[in-house]
Amino acid sequence: MPLLEVIGMSHYFGGLRAVSNYNLSLESGQIAGLIGPNGAGKTTIFNLITGIYQPAEGEVRLNGTNVVGKRTNQIAALGIGRTFQEMRLWRHMTVLEHVKMARYSKLSYGLFGAFLDSPQRRKEEKKSTELAMEYMELFGVDQYADQLVVNLPYGAQRRVEMARALAMEPKVLLLDEPTVGMTPEEMVDMIMVVRKAHERFNLAIFLIEHRLRVVSELCQNVQTLVFGEVLVEGTPNEVQNHPKVIEAYIGDQEIDF
Repeated sequence: MPLLEVIGMSHYFGGLRAVSNYNLSLESGQIAGLIGPNGAGKTTIFNLITGIYQPAEGEVRLNGTNVVGKRTNQIAALGIGRTFQEMRLWRHMTVLEHVKMARYSKLSYGLFGAFLDSPQRRKEEKKSTELAMEYMELFGVDQYADQLVVNLPYGAQRRVEMARALAMEPKVLLLDEPTVGMTPEEMVDMIMVVRKAHERFNLAIFLIEHRLRVVSELCQNVQTLVFGEVLVEGTPNEVQNHPKVIEAYIGDQEIDF
């Protein structure tokens, strides 16, 4: 049974069909990619999987359980974490606070324990800090722990976002254009970061990318989405050289072959 399975998923914005009969099968430990021209519906698929939108048709199954209809926080707690194309970081919070925030759904001391500063609260907060520092070290941002996240370089902010997503201990991690806006050097660093996280936690990873080099180096399987439908699916090499994919990208300057 696949870890994450999407079956016959469709979605409409008004009368416009944004996603049509979309299917995905993602095994534990697998890295899959989703590419396509701007406006193809890639981020919409991520939003449907994570509960931001509710599909008009189809199912999203995590470990065999349909999660359609659940709230975003419930889906996250079940094991689907994600990052966003446009980073969602809080200007007033430090790096450590960002990563710890992701673990609050796992704390059990409650409001009463927080008010009284109970031993349970101190124990759980200590563990939360230790785990946050471990994730930050993994992504090379532990030295920024006490700095406001907005003061970090762009590439470091991206790594903080990934550390925050992994602090939730997801089974599946969705990465929405993790290298967008990066220099070639930052892109190479991010490829290494994703690979390190995958190896360390045996994550299933599903990523959206415009840079095919990232997809080629990380993914075993790639889907090409055009107008909400999967045009081609296969290995990175098969997809990159498929005539339909080349035709779909004519005039699109953002994909980096």
